[in-house]
Amino acid sequence: MLAVISHDAPVAEVMPDGDKFTADDEGPTDLSQSGLAEAPPHYHGHRERLRGRFRDAGADAISDYELLELVLFRAIPQRDVKPLAKELIARFGSFAEVIAAPAQRLREMRGLGEAAITEFKIVQAAAGRIARGEVKKRTALSSWSSVLDYVRTAQAFAEKEQFRVLFLDKRNHLIADEVQQTGTVDHTPVYPREVVKRALELSATAIILVHNHPSGDPTPSRADIVMTQNIVEIAKPLGISVHDHIIVGKDGHASLKGLRLI
Repeated sequence: MLAVISHDAPVAEVMPDGDKFTADDEGPTDLSQSGLAEAPPHYHGHRERLRGRFRDAGADAISDYELLELVLFRAIPQRDVKPLAKELIARFGSFAEVIAAPAQRLREMRGLGEAAITEFKIVQAAAGRIARGEVKKRTALSSWSSVLDYVRTAQAFAEKEQFRVLFLDKRNHLIADEVQQTGTVDHTPVYPREVVKRALELSATAIILVHNHPSGDPTPSRADIVMTQNIVEIAKPLGISVHDHIIVGKDGHASLKGLRLI
């Protein structure tokens, strides 16, 4: 709402990443001396099959946990990561929610080290950069789906409310994208006059307001509606249009203009 994370078991060794593997010290350490050939781990074949399915059939042919496995392969090269990928999906809900989860909560997962968490954050940053690039290279209003994709990627899974403003020129090209305020899990202070003042500083002729509901439900509150109407009233005499106020959450999005609230 806006306001005006068995006793016979072999010894565990810790890898630099913080992940673990087990090694049995019984038997010869050099398999070549024993006349036995070392067989590749069972998960090696699985990794190649999964990579092949992704290359041949694309992302739609694999599930969320399998896509997560593909990311984990780079960070954890010497362990079967399927169980970990499934545990992450069970804990957080989806691929997107795992990738966007705060690092502190990810560290609570046993077997997930810093290298894997860094890989997740690289994927998150790349997704945001790609979505933002799509908005910048096209006229905002003729690519509304790109605007929605971008704002959902940027903040739908954030744990605190953020109030964002997209500033547009007279051709509806994006001039600037700024997070004006970051609040708590259910409250962000917004100052309508400061929003309009910033639009004037950037010579923007239109703005799109965006904020998230960490609860997941994008339904606008009474305070959201009143705040939006206050910005509209201040901006209109100065020649600045408020195209929309979009509220995003894990469960979808709501448009105040679409709901005829502005």
